[in-house]
Amino acid sequence: MSPAPVACTIAVLAAGAALAAPASARHATAVFDFELIDTSLEGEVKGPRPDEQRRIVEISTDLRRKLARDEIVTLVDIEPVASRAHETHLQNCGGCDREFAAQLGAKLSITGTVQKVSNLILNMNIYVRDVASGRVIAAMNADMRGNTDESWSRTLDWLVRNRLRPALEGVPE
Repeated sequence: MSPAPVACTIAVLAAGAALAAPASARHATAVFDFELIDTSLEGEVKGPRPDEQRRIVEISTDLRRKLARDEIVTLVDIEPVASRAHETHLQNCGGCDREFAAQLGAKLSITGTVQKVSNLILNMNIYVRDVASGRVIAAMNADMRGNTDESWSRTLDWLVRNRLRPALEGVPE
């Protein structure tokens, strides 16, 4: 066999290996439940609303479903630390999500919040942290107008499609 076909075969095999690499290099990721930060007058007076508590669970589940479907990351089961994570405000604990994710063997930690200013003004935030360094490697947010199932779902869809997927695809191996 002449050197040209051998070099071409090697190049094709190398290209195939490079294409296969992302699937095997998906990062183990702990996706924690979203937290509701209710700074509204309604929340102060009436306390938590059942529909908002349900939405928090739904968007947390939906985020995991979207990431699993897209196969950008490999999800780790958060159940072993879920009760401790729920007892803690993950955005105010000085990086305890990192500690929980490390216990699960994850390379990345994803947390999120929905901040309610009023029934008209809400904001959804998603944070991606590198577990080894503790550094937040991506932070994204989107404002919502209206406190409905549709507004929460559409906001999550937009953030995942336009901010989270590109951020996760850019995480180095």
